Order: sequence, then structure tokens, then C-alpha cells
Amino acid sequence: MRLLPLKDPERSWRHIKAQWKKDAEGVGEDFAAFGGISAFEALTAKEGDGQGLYHLTDGDRVHAVCQIRRLLMSRYSAPALSARFVNVSPIYDLGIAGAVDYAQMLVALFSGVVWLSRDALSANHIRFLLKSPGDSQFFAALKVVTPSSPFSKFTIEGALIECSLKEATVSSPGAAAS
Repeated sequence: MRLLPLKDPERSWRHIKAQWKKDAEGVGEDFAAFGGISAFEALTAKEGDGQGLYHLTDGDRVHAVCQIRRLLMSRYSAPALSARFVNVSPIYDLGIAGAVDYAQMLVALFSGVVWLSRDALSANHIRFLLKSPGDSQFFAALKVVTPSSPFSKFTIEGALIECSLKEATVSSPGAAAS
């Protein structure tokens, strides 16, 4: 799975909604009742350079959408990436995909944010707001400090993951991926 920017957010969101509506209605659910959909819809309608809307896709299906912004925060001396407004495909919320698939999708989404912090949106710090505090269980192992970890700091408070990358692992802006 890859985390990619929505090139034409309004049109892309219509396509994603159609796919997700079909999934929900396929098991007798009303897609309009899903929380967070209207918030993301508002973001796509006012897309500007700073909105940073992304989707996690395997090429055939969109698994999740979120907003990712690079910003300066007073608590950090270098830029941070903020990932929030995570919405996942109804296949996860409705149990069409199992818990293991859900965990793998969330980890892929987080890994995509880490990749962006090292490449296109160079940043030393990440703030990743999960869908719920229960989702933090999938990331608990990353709190363990190991020499091979890319993180100098990794904390989870409720549904918020905050981490800092080791300085040597952050690439310069515009660097080509190898």
C-alpha cells in the first residue's frame, strides 16, 4: 500500500465515496451514517496548498484517507508532520476485513507518514492522531527503544502518537528516494 496525495481532491473524494458507499450498501449499511465523512468532505471542498489530503491505496482500492500537514510548532525546534482526520474504508468498520487487516492498514498508513517525513515533507517530528485510543495497541511495540529504531522518542497518549526521528535518518527536502 502507498500513501499518496489526492491530486484533484474533490473528484478523487467522489470516487472514494462511491467505492466506500458500494462497500457499505453491500452489507446493508447506510453509508451516510458513517462518522467523519462529512468532515473530510468539507476538507476536500476547500482544498488549498496547505490542506495536504492523502489516501492510502493498493492501486485497486482506497483503504484510508487523512490530512497531513507540515508545520512549525512551538514545542519542536524543527518542522513536524501532523496526520489527522483519519477515515477508513467501511470494509474495516463493518468487519468485512478482519482485525489483522485493520491493524496492517493502520501500520501501513503510519509507515507512509514516516516515509513522507523522510522524503517529500521532510520533518523531524510526527504527530499522528489515530481513530481511537484502542488503535494504539497496534503501535505499542514501537515504544521500546532499540538501536535499530528510526525513532529517538516514541510516545502514545490516548489516540495521539508523538515521535521524533533520529537526526541522522531525516533526509533533506527534495532528496531523491533510493
